[in-house]
Amino acid sequence: MRQLGKIHCQEINHDDDAPWVIFFHGYGADANDLFSLGEIISTKKTFNWLFPNGNLEVPIGPGWTGRAWWTIDMMEIQRAQERGEHRDFSNDTPKGMAKAYDLTMEMIKQLRVPWNKIILGGFSQGAMLATELYLRAPETPAGLVIMSGTLVHQEEWKKYIPHRAGQKFFQSHGEQDAVLGFKQAQKLETLLNQNGMKGSLMGFRGGHEIPMPVLMKIGEYLNSVPLP
Repeated sequence: MRQLGKIHCQEINHDDDAPWVIFFHGYGADANDLFSLGEIISTKKTFNWLFPNGNLEVPIGPGWTGRAWWTIDMMEIQRAQERGEHRDFSNDTPKGMAKAYDLTMEMIKQLRVPWNKIILGGFSQGAMLATELYLRAPETPAGLVIMSGTLVHQEEWKKYIPHRAGQKFFQSHGEQDAVLGFKQAQKLETLLNQNGMKGSLMGFRGGHEIPMPVLMKIGEYLNSVPLP
């Protein structure tokens, strides 16, 4: 583990001059959850990998805790599932997102790597945080990877997306995702593209997960990212 600011991280450092991929885990997981992706994702270029640990401890079962970037009302998501619906977060600003943003911005500052050598990404809640960081960063990061994320505070994001016009993103989502609905992922894809970014949503037959075909496509995306 390495501490950057107040955030503890797992890292794979291959080359001090190589670009960095920073992947944020989802709600209830931790820094170890996506760590294996640094070994599984095949790239032609050399990348360093950083897997930050969520700033909050949250209960995920009797006697079990995980990490998160902000709290989520899981019962509300469950009630929506029971109604055969998906919770729509597109007009919500998650309580705690601002604090997570400040802590992870300080983490990136402590990493001392220029923004054009940083690809941000994440899974689920981590994808929401990665998108927030990507859109609001003081300079344009090299890339954005959205795995099973969703659209939040869309009016805010709508203001920032034009500053990233022409930049390519990668997005994936399970068509049977019971946690974060596929339609909301499509809304995010549309918002990004309509406001100047370039990318397409890779749908797959599955749920809230990261299957191997997605990892292969992420490798292709990383190979395509223009780097200094």
